[in-house]
Amino acid sequence: MDPFLIQDDELALLQEIQTGFPLSATPFAEIGGRLGMDEEQVIQTLASLRERGIIKRMGLVVRHRELGYRANAMVVWQVPAHEISQVGQAMSRMPCVTLCYRRRPQPPLWPYNLYCMIHGRERQEVLQQLDNMVSTCEFHHLPKEILFSRRRFKQQGARYLLSSQGTRS
Repeated sequence: MDPFLIQDDELALLQEIQTGFPLSATPFAEIGGRLGMDEEQVIQTLASLRERGIIKRMGLVVRHRELGYRANAMVVWQVPAHEISQVGQAMSRMPCVTLCYRRRPQPPLWPYNLYCMIHGRERQEVLQQLDNMVSTCEFHHLPKEILFSRRRFKQQGARYLLSSQGTRS
């Protein structure tokens, strides 16, 4: 059997999840109820789609503004290569950090190679969290810039299908 051949029930499930999961204690059961599947069938079908490489990964898009978090800062850091793994791991363990990743710097204009996102209800809250992280993790020696968001761009999860008619992308 061709691992990329998608069955009708899989197609329906992909169509259902690409608009997001329900905010529920039992999202797989809720999705299954709409598709005539039970919770375990939904989970097994998603696992099969992932194993076959049709779904690469599943993640969460948090709409932080709707939760009251209006001050959002991307903090960019210039970290020496020999420290980057240690610094990144320490950063990612901080409760205030919601995203942490490494990028290639573009010297001399952009020397930053480690990025982290901090959300807060107010700017001052974000700055206090950042100060706490710098002190706790002893990051005083690392050059950084704080980039506060001015607007939010469209946030959405993966799109698997072009239309509701089931055309694969």
